Amino acid sequence: MRALRILLVIVVVLGGIFVIVDRVAVNLAESEAADRLKANEGLQDTPDVSIEGFPFLTQLAGGTLDEVRVGIRDYEAGTGDGTGKIRIDDLRADMKGVDFSSDFSSAVADSATGTATVAYDELLKTAESEPTQVAPGVKAKIVGLSDGGNGKIKVAVEIETALGKLPEPVSVLSSVKVVDGDTVRVQADALPEFGGIELAESRVRRITDFQQRIDGLPGGIRLDKVEAAENGVDITVTGSDVRLVG
Repeated sequence: MRALRILLVIVVVLGGIFVIVDRVAVNLAESEAADRLKANEGLQDTPDVSIEGFPFLTQLAGGTLDEVRVGIRDYEAGTGDGTGKIRIDDLRADMKGVDFSSDFSSAVADSATGTATVAYDELLKTAESEPTQVAPGVKAKIVGLSDGGNGKIKVAVEIETALGKLPEPVSVLSSVKVVDGDTVRVQADALPEFGGIELAESRVRRITDFQQRIDGLPGGIRLDKVEAAENGVDITVTGSDVRLVG
């Protein structure tokens, strides 16, 4: 019995040491991965990287990580023209089946899903914010975007006539969707009357309807779905063969 107790103590101690070593190793790996991702994507701040699953050391020996979670704050994505940028407040991705090289110089995930948030003031930059003529003597411009409820965006349109501006902006409920895997499109469901002024729908839609391309996301992940939320649009992102590093 005494020998059995000693054996059990040894097993517990060794198990505890293994857990400690495993957690130290995963923390070092997360830090290294975060630094490499920061350099690879040209980020200002170090991203959050969490390697899931236990034990880590067996995953390390096999060259494949079960799951890696990445969080990036204030990510600057491209707008498709090569020069413009749009800020993503919070980009989070869950990577599955991450294969990596022995020196960690490359890492590719089989698949990725995640979320991103674009604030309304960022999205507003792409709308027609300068007064544009929509009828003889009548100009309009978008002055605000907000949550319209039920996944809709409320677009505030300011109308100016020869007699002056209308007392209050006109609100237009708009649908938002992803097209072509890289573009957020905002389109008015219906156009109300603007203070009794009859306007051609096609001209008004030049103001109310707009789209924003978002590309250059980490590893080639793409937009999947989008929905209006309280502080901006919440986007679902997906990808396959996503290159984290290298």
